[in-house]
Amino acid sequence: MTGISIAVRTALAAALVFGPAQGAWAQSDAFKSFKQLDSTAKMPKLNAFSAPLGEQSGSLAKDVALEAKLTAADDEAVEEGLTWRVFSPISGEDGKLPLVASSEGGDASFQLAPGDYFVNVAFGRAGVTKKLTIPADGAVEKQVLVLDAGGVVLDATAGSDEPIPDKQLSFSVYSSEVREDGERGLVIAGVKPKTIVRLNAGTYHVVSEYGDVNAVVRADIQVEAGKLIEATLQHRAAQVTLKLVSQPGGEAIADTAWSVLTAAGDIVNESVSAFSTMVLAEGDYLAVARNKDKIYQRAFNVKAAENMDVEVMMKDQPANMDLFSGAELRDGGAISSSDVLE
Repeated sequence: MTGISIAVRTALAAALVFGPAQGAWAQSDAFKSFKQLDSTAKMPKLNAFSAPLGEQSGSLAKDVALEAKLTAADDEAVEEGLTWRVFSPISGEDGKLPLVASSEGGDASFQLAPGDYFVNVAFGRAGVTKKLTIPADGAVEKQVLVLDAGGVVLDATAGSDEPIPDKQLSFSVYSSEVREDGERGLVIAGVKPKTIVRLNAGTYHVVSEYGDVNAVVRADIQVEAGKLIEATLQHRAAQVTLKLVSQPGGEAIADTAWSVLTAAGDIVNESVSAFSTMVLAEGDYLAVARNKDKIYQRAFNVKAAENMDVEVMMKDQPANMDLFSGAELRDGGAISSSDVLE
């Protein structure tokens, strides 16, 4: 798929291999590192309780024990990072199901009066809901909810293997299905690289942004229950620094207004500074510098992972401007890119 490289497929395949021979995690240990996302001390077993709607006075509450597993085949329950919520099935005046009880940590234990409830357990962005009926007579057996959840760690490179600073990367995870309006449902936004994202098993659409201009790649990622995978996307982009100089290697001229246009004439970035630094997707661009009452310009090409400085001379103009002959700048009025003030 466009935007996903061989490095992604290799990372995914390697992360799906488990067993001592490969030195990878055992399936039961796959999520031990999740504690880094929730390092707070365990919360009390019962955080909140309110009588469910319709509870009759004198009803004898029953002890209800709950635990969650990543997969049905797991022998051990998840020990931390869970959020439990118990709801009454009868909607309140606001149309929402009233919250009866909640708990955070690992397994949970509640005292519930006989009746029907909805029990929800969340593990990051993964979760499952089960209907629970508390009988009037007899004990209630332990309730085990299967999350059918996995996890993914996202990262990206420039080109095939050039590392990208974490502060310049951001990921968003969307559902794989496209709605009638042509959009996808957002699952989680603003994910930082090398962060574990807990998700229900399934296919997700991941969008990676490098910088804040136009370096964006997309990929579909498969999350498997009980497994933690690593996915590395490849950006065909590089960091560019623009500066207006009077001579090659000269000092950058302050108070310069910058516009960067694509070959089609679309403005992708504007700023005012002596140095204008940005990340641009691979391709051809036109840099336009405004300083006082003069305008200067230079065409340049961006190649993946090749960070560079682009000097715009205050006298010389680029030899090949045919590529941008149709480009226009709009700053109070249209100015043809071929009209350069000397």
